[in-house]
Amino acid sequence: MKDEIWVVKVGTSTLTYENGRVNLRRMECLCRALADLQNAGKRLVLVSSGAIGVGMGKLGLKSRPAETEKKQALAAVGQCELMFLYDKFFGEYNQTVAQVLLTAGVVHDDRGRHNVENTFRELLTMGTIPIVNENDTVETSELEGQNFGDNDTLSAVVAELIAADFLVILTDTDGLYDSDPRKNPAAKLIPRVENITPEIEALAGGAGSSRGTGGMATKLRAAKMAGAKGIPCAVVSGADMENLYRLLEGKPAGTLFAAGQD
Repeated sequence: MKDEIWVVKVGTSTLTYENGRVNLRRMECLCRALADLQNAGKRLVLVSSGAIGVGMGKLGLKSRPAETEKKQALAAVGQCELMFLYDKFFGEYNQTVAQVLLTAGVVHDDRGRHNVENTFRELLTMGTIPIVNENDTVETSELEGQNFGDNDTLSAVVAELIAADFLVILTDTDGLYDSDPRKNPAAKLIPRVENITPEIEALAGGAGSSRGTGGMATKLRAAKMAGAKGIPCAVVSGADMENLYRLLEGKPAGTLFAAGQD
């Protein structure tokens, strides 16, 4: 179906190597695939993590600092680099991007929310791809585990704001498994989840990579939030951007969380 709005969220672990440096090949593949989806008639919003991780790599830091002010500084450095790269790669496929930095305070304020909704609507009408992140340089509560909490949650908030038709979360695993695939080689991928029950939530495990803040638990929370608003959500591996084409063609990819979650 044409003219659907897709929100695609990409995490730090997908965009960077273990040393924090940008994975240029993967980022280019992401931008090419999204440009292709745009050409196919989808309207896209990209929620991109990675500012702190990219800042770490650019400044040569091997571990994520604990101090909030240092994370703010890294976010400022990394966000600049991220948008430069997105503009470059999307520009090669004749796509225009726009930066949208959000805070929970703006989204939860009636006037602020209205302004954000208007901005998204106009950007999408213009055929632009908004690239969204939390404004970590001025809003520290996300860095301290509050506010949106993580960009998985932010992606669900954005999907609701713009009345999206589909939420796609790209991550470093193939989807939700019936046990931890890192510990159990026999773990099986769960292709579809009709309802996120406590038993499903128990499968989520702990935190994600050292460069990001999420894990499968935050993806389940985002899927549940989106599903409650009638928006299905797919959690798929960002290591293979062909997954985006599979979703476009209605083929199985990762784990699909049905709309209508409790």
